[in-house]
Amino acid sequence: MKTEEWHYSAAHSRDNVTAPIEADEAARALADGPIGAFLVASIAVAVLFLGWLAFYFLLFIPRGSIG
Repeated sequence: MKTEEWHYSAAHSRDNVTAPIEADEAARALADGPIGAFLVASIAVAVLFLGWLAFYFLLFIPRGSIG
């Protein structure tokens, strides 16, 4: 019979956790964070929109009206 072992996360050991920082240091570190996230999201939306346009103009328009 297999015995169960306890699982400890990486944060369990103080060696893996960084020291607390001041609020102004955190603000400086996070200053450019949202810009990168918005850039990645914008690229993803643009790719999806271009794919939708490609389907529309290459698949639906050439078929014409149905009915």
